[in-house]
Amino acid sequence: MCTSLFLGACEKTTETTTRQHDYSIFAFGTIINITIYGTEEKLAEAAFAQLQTDFDNYHQHWSPWTDGNLAQINKQLSKHSAAQIPEHLLPIINVSFKLSRQSNNFYNPTIGQLINLWQFHKYQDADSQPPDEKLILALVQHNPLMSDLSMDKQNRLTTSNTAVALNFGAFAKGYAIELGIKRLKALGIQNAVINAGGDLSVIGRHGDRSWNIGIRHPRNNSVLASIEVADNESVFTSGDYERYYNYQGKRYHHILDPRTGYPTQDTQSVTVIHQDAGLADASATALFVAGRKNWQQVAKNMQIDLVLLVDSAGNIHLTPKMQKRIKFLNKSPTSHIILSEEL
Repeated sequence: MCTSLFLGACEKTTETTTRQHDYSIFAFGTIINITIYGTEEKLAEAAFAQLQTDFDNYHQHWSPWTDGNLAQINKQLSKHSAAQIPEHLLPIINVSFKLSRQSNNFYNPTIGQLINLWQFHKYQDADSQPPDEKLILALVQHNPLMSDLSMDKQNRLTTSNTAVALNFGAFAKGYAIELGIKRLKALGIQNAVINAGGDLSVIGRHGDRSWNIGIRHPRNNSVLASIEVADNESVFTSGDYERYYNYQGKRYHHILDPRTGYPTQDTQSVTVIHQDAGLADASATALFVAGRKNWQQVAKNMQIDLVLLVDSAGNIHLTPKMQKRIKFLNKSPTSHIILSEEL
């Protein structure tokens, strides 16, 4: 979302140990770029074909906007019927119960109706504007939460809250990347990166050096900072510049605060580094919504200790571990560095 990959020279050679292979997939509303390094072409092509199939399936069945499994589950829940959960969705739902509790519900995948109401997939339309306040408040008053859902021993999901609709946009992409990395490892690939619109996971190295990541500045197209990413690490960012529009002098972006029903105004971007890509994805969103007052407690609860948060004033909040890893390239002279306690 706001990171970029610095690969340096990308020339192809005939030497397997230095050969780079690239492939792109469109899924989850973004381009997923896959780079495999130091592998024979035949193996890389087989891996790309398998990942294409995998991500096509994830997109079809984990998106609430297709006619796949998640969309059917939401239809059943809206009718107060028990929804049978297929095996591939169980890890997402079960982990979401845990992450919602740990984040004090700042990660809340039950606000699908609220997300649909805002229609941010049309953010580029000239007439984009916030939905009717009464409709927003009606959903907020119902206060949908993961705790409103119950799962029985037959993996059937039920709820009595009519405002519940599942949308795993803050977790599914990270989990899909995690599965993609596992797929590459199982195929014997040791050096690769899967980059979904700037959210990425890496394994191994890029030749004789680590993968080097650039973190985008949230208020211009420059790179705010760079960081070397180690084997099996993931970097995920939530930012208010990805999908947004201005209406009557106010900026409206797609990251909604479940407590108010409106986009949070306290944060510009949050970057998280962790070995678990799904956790990195979900926590980046949770910390963004938690904002400058609550992010440290939420990070501690979610066991996240590598965080960079840019608040609405442009000040940069860092954990001590992140401070040791990051190199600033384009920090504004007026931005203050605020170091958190050790988490």
